[in-house]
Amino acid sequence: MTDLMKTIQGRRSVRTFDGIPVSEEDRDRLERYMRQITNPFGIPVRFVLLDAKEYGLSSPVLSGEKLYVAGKVEKVPYADVAFGYSFEKLVLYAWSLGIGTTWIGGTMKREVFEKAAGLEDGEMMPCISPLGYPANRLSIKEALMRRGVGADNRMPAEKIFFDGAWDAGLPAEKQAPIADLIEMVRLAPSAVNKQPWRIVVSGNDYHFYEKHDKGYVNEKVGDMQKIDIGIALCHFMSGLEAQGKKPEIVTADPGIAIPEGVEYIVTVKDC
Repeated sequence: MTDLMKTIQGRRSVRTFDGIPVSEEDRDRLERYMRQITNPFGIPVRFVLLDAKEYGLSSPVLSGEKLYVAGKVEKVPYADVAFGYSFEKLVLYAWSLGIGTTWIGGTMKREVFEKAAGLEDGEMMPCISPLGYPANRLSIKEALMRRGVGADNRMPAEKIFFDGAWDAGLPAEKQAPIADLIEMVRLAPSAVNKQPWRIVVSGNDYHFYEKHDKGYVNEKVGDMQKIDIGIALCHFMSGLEAQGKKPEIVTADPGIAIPEGVEYIVTVKDC
């Protein structure tokens, strides 16, 4: 748990790179790790490394990047959540190697990246990320972006984890046994830091919900906030696994009353 928590706490989005190409050794490590990534939905996510210069790739929010990774997934139920889960696995592993990343879903020439990644019919490529070594200092552009979205701010636990019913904040005495898991979920990255996940705790069951915001669903690239749910789910389940547990995923709606604009996603059973 200690190493995982250290990685999650230390990781940040990186948009300013030092311009040094990813070493052959690190690239080989990434490629080997990408091939073994799985998710609890059994939906394959295919990763492709793309040389920025070779394919003419760039993003206006980045500087100094030499390499990108694209993720592709078949358009099937739960594809968005599975994509977020698997891509975050790669993001955390890259950070453990000292390699920076940032989730990019919009600030790019999507058609150029899709062509470079070899996107096929029936597939979607929701997000890409640069891969590289962080520069010693943030660019002014990056510093302003982080400040603008409140990148370092997180909602308190009682606004995210509920006690058996919607909007019933989990009391401190029930937070204590799962404090590390709560912190891992709180630190999960999300599109413009919306943190759309909500978890209702019922005994050893953790029901994950999506609190919808407008403007995050696109027929071509899926539901960006479901991808965010996948990221939070990755943190939560990885935390349980680090404790030696074998959590299970079920998709049977528990029937908890929820407000309009909220959608049940999955339940994690702490086995």
